[in-house]
Amino acid sequence: MKRVLFVCVENANRSQMAEAFARMHGGDAVEALSAGSRPSGVINPKAVRFMAELGYDLSAHDSKSLDEIQGEFDAVITMGCGDNCPWVPAKRREDWSLPDPRHMDDDAYRAVRDEISTRVRALLAQL
Repeated sequence: MKRVLFVCVENANRSQMAEAFARMHGGDAVEALSAGSRPSGVINPKAVRFMAELGYDLSAHDSKSLDEIQGEFDAVITMGCGDNCPWVPAKRREDWSLPDPRHMDDDAYRAVRDEISTRVRALLAQL
C-alpha cells in the first residue's frame, strides 16, 4: 500500500480534495491523508459541495494539523504553501503550487478541483 500526504496551509480546500481524489482513484492500494500547517479546523463548504457533485462526501473529513501526522510517506505533495510546510519524511516530494480556490467563483473552483483530480491520477500512476 502506498502512503500519500497532501499538505496546504488550512487543510480546508485543496489538500482535502486531493486526499479525496487519492481515495477515489487509488482505492485500497493507497492510504491518503491530508493536513495543514495552520489548519482552519473546518472544511470549506464549497469543497464539500463541489466534491458532492462527483459523489464524494467530504463532510466526513476533518481539518487537521501536520502535528497529528506520523510516519513516512511514499509521496508528500504541497499545494503552494511554501515555507509554511515543515519537512515530512517522504520518498518523493512535489509542490503543485495550485491557487487557493476559497474565494473563486463556482466555475473557477471546479477548474481547480478538476486539475487536482488530474494531478492525483498522474501521481498514483507513477507510484
